[in-house]
Amino acid sequence: MKGNQRNDSVFSKKIRAGKRRTYFIDVRQTRGNDYYITLTESTRKFQDDRVERHKIFLYREDFNRFLESLEECINYVKNELMPNFDYEEFDRRQEEWEANQEQGVNDYKQHSQNDAENSNNIGSETSSKETSAPDEDDLSW
Repeated sequence: MKGNQRNDSVFSKKIRAGKRRTYFIDVRQTRGNDYYITLTESTRKFQDDRVERHKIFLYREDFNRFLESLEECINYVKNELMPNFDYEEFDRRQEEWEANQEQGVNDYKQHSQNDAENSNNIGSETSSKETSAPDEDDLSW
């Protein structure tokens, strides 16, 4: 355990759920070398630009019952209450959003790299143009 702090995670998963919500599942270690899980919902409040967090602590003696009950509840909603709903739609939309985010980052990096290359080329073009006579196109504004 790093720094002998109770709050250090030994394993984490981050689950993005749209623009406003993110879930975190963290495995943490106690001072007595025991483990527990924290489930955190983080919700961005755009009105006052703050983040609200709700946390649940799940201890090892409750893991099996919690998992069993959670699966039972999810399956009840999926199979009994909303059997015709396309639950994979959210996965597809999230994958598409993440791909767009990644593409945006890559586009930005490519654009920045092109700008740097163009500024280097402009400097060399300027010095060569300074020694030659200007074209007619250069004089017509």
